[in-house]
Amino acid sequence: MFATRTGRRTGLSYAVLIAVSLLLLAFSSSAAMREVRKGFGFAFAPIQGGLSGVTRGVGSVLTAIAEIDQLRRQNRELEARVQQLEVEQRQSGEIRIQNEQLTRLLEVKSVLRYQTVAAEVIGRQTTQYERVVSINQGTDRGVSVGDVVVAGGAALVGQVVEVGPNFSRVLLISDTRSTVIGLVEASRATGEVKGQLGGSLIMANIPSSDQIKIDDTVVTAGIDLGNGIRSPFPKGLVVGRVVDVQKDPNAVIQTAFVDPAASLDKLEYVLVVTDAGGSQPPIVLTSPSPEPAP
Repeated sequence: MFATRTGRRTGLSYAVLIAVSLLLLAFSSSAAMREVRKGFGFAFAPIQGGLSGVTRGVGSVLTAIAEIDQLRRQNRELEARVQQLEVEQRQSGEIRIQNEQLTRLLEVKSVLRYQTVAAEVIGRQTTQYERVVSINQGTDRGVSVGDVVVAGGAALVGQVVEVGPNFSRVLLISDTRSTVIGLVEASRATGEVKGQLGGSLIMANIPSSDQIKIDDTVVTAGIDLGNGIRSPFPKGLVVGRVVDVQKDPNAVIQTAFVDPAASLDKLEYVLVVTDAGGSQPPIVLTSPSPEPAP
């Protein structure tokens, strides 16, 4: 009997649900139902808007991250390109400087009536008491001890004092052991140009009767030194420019200070004159010693 009552109640419940469903279907297009749907839509609108906003926000963040990664990649590429351009610019500038130096040497080579060999400076031994450079040409190219070395503008550099098959050592005119017979172009006065401590040049034993002025150009005299010995330096090579003159009215000689024409501390390329043709005393290098203070 209890089962019968339970079945009746279940059947009644189904019947009520069916009836309500039919009523809802019947009145779904009515104004009241439309208002009910609007009410539900209004109530859930903030939730839907929030969900849409969250979705759009997540999408924007992902897009921004992707754009940042792309900008980083582009920045790295631009930095690499800038570095490459800087390297190319430095190389281009270095090549331009080398071309200018070699062009000046070629101009000297075309003017000199001697055989010359171009060489690159590969070493420097520059101290307060010694100024020697090494070059990358030697006996294999006809270089020998005593050969004269010049730079661009026919500027005198020095003289070869040691030579090997593929290298040579050059004593600079700024070394205290170097002596060059110089000639002042304007007055034709002569004197001995020697190196000094610190790398400057001094032109000594100039007759006091000769007029020496600041900015006068000093060149190699190329004169006979006596006893069948001629200056190893061809005549007319530029030694430097007079920057100061010391003259004692009671002395028979005067002294001039000369600024070298060649940048002796920055040499990169030089010309070696291999057939100057003058006889000369043998060059014997001794260890330089400090000169006594005046």
